[in-house]
Amino acid sequence: MNTFNTIFKKSFLEGYGSVTLGTTQIIIVLGLTCLIGLYIFFCYRLMTRRTFYSKSFNISLVLIAMITAAIILTIQSSIVISLGMVGALSIVRFRTAVKEPMDLAFLFWAISVGIICGAGLTEIAILLSLAATVILFVLDKIPVAKAPMILVVNAECKDGTDKDILEAVKKHARFYTEKSRTITDGRMDLVYELRVKEGAALTGELSALAGVSSVSLLSHDGEVTF
Repeated sequence: MNTFNTIFKKSFLEGYGSVTLGTTQIIIVLGLTCLIGLYIFFCYRLMTRRTFYSKSFNISLVLIAMITAAIILTIQSSIVISLGMVGALSIVRFRTAVKEPMDLAFLFWAISVGIICGAGLTEIAILLSLAATVILFVLDKIPVAKAPMILVVNAECKDGTDKDILEAVKKHARFYTEKSRTITDGRMDLVYELRVKEGAALTGELSALAGVSSVSLLSHDGEVTF
C-alpha cells in the first residue's frame, strides 16, 4: 500500500511538473503587464475627467495587474505552490465596497490583464484592452436623456399657496411630478421632480410668491426618467 501511494504521488507530481521560468521571461511578462496597466491608468483618468477621480484607486489598478501576473507566474512554476497559494488567498477578505460600476469594470479589467499576461497570452491582453477602450469611448459618446432636477419648496400651508406653486411649475417645466408633501406646524415642504430649461426664472418666480420662504433646485445623478 505504501508503495502504491508513493507511486501515485510521484506520477501525479510528474504529470503536473513545474515549469522553469527564466529571469528574462519574468521581467518581460511583468514589464508588458506594467505597460498595459499604465494604459488602463490613463484610460481611467480620461474616463473620470468629469466625475470624482480617485488617484489611489487608479494607481492600485496598475499594481493589481502586476501582482496578478506575478501570482499566475508563481502558480505555473509548481503545482504544490499553486495549491498552497489558493489556500492562502481563500482566507483573504476584502471589506472595501466598490460603489461605482465603472470602477468595478476597470478593476476586473486590471485583474484579467494580469491573468492573461501571466499565462503568456499577451496578445489577448492587448486586444482586450483595445476592444475595451473602443467600447468605453463609443458608449460614452452616445447621448442620453437629461436627468431631471429636484425642486424643494418651503411655504406656509394656506389655501391657494400650493396652487400658485403648481402653476409656476407648470409654466416653466416640461415634465414634473410631485414626489412628496410634508406639512408641519402650519408649513409645508413640497418636493418635485422636473425638467426645466430656465431654473433661475422658476426659482425667482416661486420665491416671489406670498408665503414661500425658501426654494431649492437640485441636480442629481440618479436614474433618468424617460
